[in-house]
Amino acid sequence: MGKSHFIVSICLLVLSTIFIGCQDSNDEVILTEQEILNNHFTNINLSTTLPYQNTQVPNYIRFVNTGNDVENEKAQLGRVLFYDKNLSIDNSISCASCHIQSHAFGDLNMASIGVNGVTTRHSMRLVNAGYRPGTSYFWDERASSLEDQVLQPIQDHIEMGFSGSNDSNTLESLVQKLQSLEYYPVLFKQVYGNEQVTIEGIQESLANFVLSIQSFDSKFDEGLVQTGNINTPFPNFTLSENRGKRLFNTPAVNGGAGCVSCHAGPEFAIRDDIHNNGVIGVLNNPNLNDHDNTRSPSLRDLTDPMGNLNGPLMHDASLSTLLEMVNHYNQIDIANQQLLDPLLFSSVGPNGPVGQDLQLTETQKEDLINFLRTLSGNAVYTDEKWSNPFIQPN
Repeated sequence: MGKSHFIVSICLLVLSTIFIGCQDSNDEVILTEQEILNNHFTNINLSTTLPYQNTQVPNYIRFVNTGNDVENEKAQLGRVLFYDKNLSIDNSISCASCHIQSHAFGDLNMASIGVNGVTTRHSMRLVNAGYRPGTSYFWDERASSLEDQVLQPIQDHIEMGFSGSNDSNTLESLVQKLQSLEYYPVLFKQVYGNEQVTIEGIQESLANFVLSIQSFDSKFDEGLVQTGNINTPFPNFTLSENRGKRLFNTPAVNGGAGCVSCHAGPEFAIRDDIHNNGVIGVLNNPNLNDHDNTRSPSLRDLTDPMGNLNGPLMHDASLSTLLEMVNHYNQIDIANQQLLDPLLFSSVGPNGPVGQDLQLTETQKEDLINFLRTLSGNAVYTDEKWSNPFIQPN
């Protein structure tokens, strides 16, 4: 090879190296859709979702997924939305901030903390929200569907802040905010076939996730499977638990506690078309009364598997023990009452209606409490499919 040819070859080699280097420095790394999700989540998979659909609901449950059928992909998207603090105006609050898995998706606080203060009612436990009669939600039943319900905290000025009070906190600005996050176009494309984030998709997916949250692996369920009859003594129950079950299921006029009249098993959800239960307080304001509370969460998972309450009881968080709750129903105070459910009147006296007076003994109260504790499951507190999917706590 001549000297001139050698010099030309060296120059070409240098130019080629420079070109390749420049090309490498300018090229963007293109991530796959799954790699985008892997940067943010644990076990959020486009090819295999966790099993939300057709979960193991016992055949004795009468009310199944009220108002909607759960779909795996929608529930998976709903799980991300549920735990994402980007759904609040200042990125500080998620749905999970007030509905905590380790407390049956309830809140230990009396009032839940929002972006602009605290809530005016105690946050309901969400466990088994789809397994009850009726399709209304909130303590005062102001939402006619779960799709309606899941949007209201997002729009509430106190809770999550997208109230539309100015141009920066409208629902449209929420859509734009989520659209700019790289994982939502991927997840919306999986569910809806395109990358566009929509309010309807947010509502539907959140509703699917909430409807998937269930608890049917309690001591009570074990006993019902063994006997097939809710009124038969359960072999896995203690004597006290069986006595409490009998008290619960026996009408007050027949010497029982009559709880079954409003919270019939095996769902133990509040019956539909009922009036208030005599608790009329207003959270943090003893000078006001609130007569509009006619819906409550299921009696399932009032306590965790260790027997600890999953949060204070009633809409005003006024009761802090199961004994206080039993005492309330044992003797109903009708002072200042309006819209009290007729089932809680015992009679009409010379001065008007007389509140329920069950005259339960201390042993009977203890039996009822022991029975109520048998309604708590296990998986709902730890199952990954209902847990925070973000790699870092969000």
